[in-house]
Amino acid sequence: MRTLNIAISELEFNKFGIKNENLNFSELIEIVTKELSIQNLNKCLELAEKNGLSKLTIDEIANEVKAVRTDAKNRN
Repeated sequence: MRTLNIAISELEFNKFGIKNENLNFSELIEIVTKELSIQNLNKCLELAEKNGLSKLTIDEIANEVKAVRTDAKNRN
């Protein structure tokens, strides 16, 4: 097994909720994946608000999905 040393700031250490200075690779991947998921979700929310999609009701979303699916079926 190989060891890899990675330096991060105290701020990042605390931000990611790291409890131990020694992590295995799976634990590091889990932390990074979680952070990337949060960043992507925030980008999606920002885009939804920017384009007025955040105000759609569940019924309106369902109708939009249905319309896109119907259009896709009609193209074949």
